[in-house]
Amino acid sequence: MPIPMTAQEVLDREFFEMRAKILQLGASFDRMERAKGELNQEDRIELLNQGLHILLDQKANRAEQIQLLFSREYEENWKSTFNME
Repeated sequence: MPIPMTAQEVLDREFFEMRAKILQLGASFDRMERAKGELNQEDRIELLNQGLHILLDQKANRAEQIQLLFSREYEENWKSTFNME
């Protein structure tokens, strides 16, 4: 079993990829602000804002919290909902 990396090693390995993802998010938000027309899916913008707040929070399990934020509630009859029976 490999020895786990230190926090510094994780940062050294992933910094540029993380930075690129933050830049991509900033560019996407900028494009939406510059684009003409109104947004009619404001609930999705609210979800994105909630996801960003989770990222900035110092609590553990950020990835799990974000996954749950964007996930559907469990439905007992999901197979019939998606015509998979």
